[in-house]
Order: sequence, then C-alpha cells, then structure tokens
Amino acid sequence: MSISATNNATNGTGATTSGTGASSSGSAIAQTGTAAIAGLSSNFNDFLTLLMTQLQNQDPTSPLDSSQFTSELVQFSSVEQQINTNTNLTQLISLTQASQVEQSSSLLGKPATVTSSQLSLQNGVGAINFNTSTAEPVAIAVYNKAGVAIQSGTLNSNAGANTWQWNGANANGVTQPDGAYTVTVTSVGTNGATSQIPFTVTGTVTSVQNTNGAVQLQMGGLTVPFNSVQSVGS
Repeated sequence: MSISATNNATNGTGATTSGTGASSSGSAIAQTGTAAIAGLSSNFNDFLTLLMTQLQNQDPTSPLDSSQFTSELVQFSSVEQQINTNTNLTQLISLTQASQVEQSSSLLGKPATVTSSQLSLQNGVGAINFNTSTAEPVAIAVYNKAGVAIQSGTLNSNAGANTWQWNGANANGVTQPDGAYTVTVTSVGTNGATSQIPFTVTGTVTSVQNTNGAVQLQMGGLTVPFNSVQSVGS
C-alpha cells in the first residue's frame, strides 16, 4: 500500500474530469405545495358557498348571530391568507432551488473538499484530509461496497494537517474501478486504545443535481449534499 502524509496539503486527486451539470426541472416539494394549495382553494370556495347558502336560508325569526357570523368570516379570511402564503412560499422555494443549482454549476471541473465517510476514486486516484494534534500512528482502511476491507495500512501523521492519497490498488496490487469507497481513519494510542479521526474528502466535481428539492454534487461515483462542501480549489 502506498501511503504518504503531506503537511498542509489541499488537493491530492490529480484528476482532471470534465463536468456535466444537471439542471432542475421541478421538485417534489413544489408539486406537493401545488397540490396542497389546490386543496385549500377548493375548500375555500366550498366555505363561501356554504356561507351564502346559510345566509339565504336563515330563519327570519331567528337570524344568524352576528358574533358567529363574524367568527366564520375571520376563519374564511384566514384560509385565504394561508392560500396566498403557501403560493408565495412555493414560488420562493422554486426560485431558491434554481439559484442554488446555478451557483453550484460554477464548481464543475474544480477540485472540492467535502465532508463524507467515503472517498471518490477518480482516474485511479483518491484523497482524504485529516488533522492530528501531534505526530502519531494512524491506521487507514478502505472498504468496497460489500463492506470488505480491500486495503489497509499504518502511517505516522504530522502534527496538524495531513493528506493521504490512494492509488486505487487493493492489498494484492490489483487496481480497483473508479467509484465511491468507504474509508476509516483511526488513531492508535500507545496503550492500544483507538479512536476515529474525522476527515474530509477531496475530488473533482463532475455534476450538479437537484434531487427532491436538495442540491447535490457528484464527484465521480460519490454523491454529497451541497452543504457538505468545505472548500473549492481553482
């Protein structure tokens, strides 16, 4: 296993992947909101019909109580305001999602560092970044989709920022296909105690997607939410 630790490194993928953006064409949130508004509008019209029928058929000797009449009008007014609020909110959500996709498209083809439990092997190279307060032994393991460890090893980290690169080879030296691989970074104490070390993943952004109202970035075979982005290179 080829393992190296580089202090204060920011990008170790070496990958140059051309990006293709995926534009938003409507989300489940907007569709749900439209259906809800249609239901409220229908109910509001039914309320008005019932009110007019009630007024037309009230007993002249015992007319509708004014306080009750006022209360019903207030309820109807509240329904109308709710319809208008939901309409504006749905439009705002759609505009916000479109803006996020447009802003995210500027990341295409650029190296990005994200928070993820998996690294993205792109063009046979993957990279993760982690920090240790002191120089210490660190164990790194790579797992395939089946959860089987295909590569592992131990390195001595530097105090501060470290970057580890994987050349895509398993323990037998066989190069693995590009895609997403789960990684664990573990601190090994002198007394044998272990603890997990948080890490970030660096890869090249290949597409931007709007999935069910959530903007996501794709880095080869790895898909992460937009809010997981920690930094973007040039």
